[in-house]
Amino acid sequence: MARPKPEPVQVIKQRRDAALRALAEGVPYIQFLGITFDRRGDELTAVLPFDDKLIGNPFLPAIHGGVTAAFLEVTAIISLSWSMLWQDFETGALDVTQLEAGDLPRLPKTIDFTVDYLRSGLPRDAYARASIARSGRRYASVNVLAWQDNRARPFAQANAHFLMPQ
Repeated sequence: MARPKPEPVQVIKQRRDAALRALAEGVPYIQFLGITFDRRGDELTAVLPFDDKLIGNPFLPAIHGGVTAAFLEVTAIISLSWSMLWQDFETGALDVTQLEAGDLPRLPKTIDFTVDYLRSGLPRDAYARASIARSGRRYASVNVLAWQDNRARPFAQANAHFLMPQ
């Protein structure tokens, strides 16, 4: 009996990228803000490209606090969903063409969300990474850190708790 040939690395990469893109593009607010995700292995970095519509205070100028909070929450939800669905992507149990057709899995629901604004978000690109502190069948706890030029100097951070989809 012949063993099945392993998939080429490029095919696996394309499948992962397509799945992540479909997951993020399935949320209209993510598209409105222009948030994208850079994937390196199983680690995601959210990218918020600067746009004038993101400015809340034109006198500073500074990114609006609501945009900052939304960026952090979106990063947490997509990162949590990605980690939750990773095994299904890898085994092929979750078909990417279904995701691309809009048949998305249910996303975690926010229970509470706390943002610490550490400094003004400057008029430039911002980046964020989520760290999942705990993820169970019903509940998850996530920490998110956002920075601009220097990851060691974050401009905002958040702690969130989510109800996991059944």
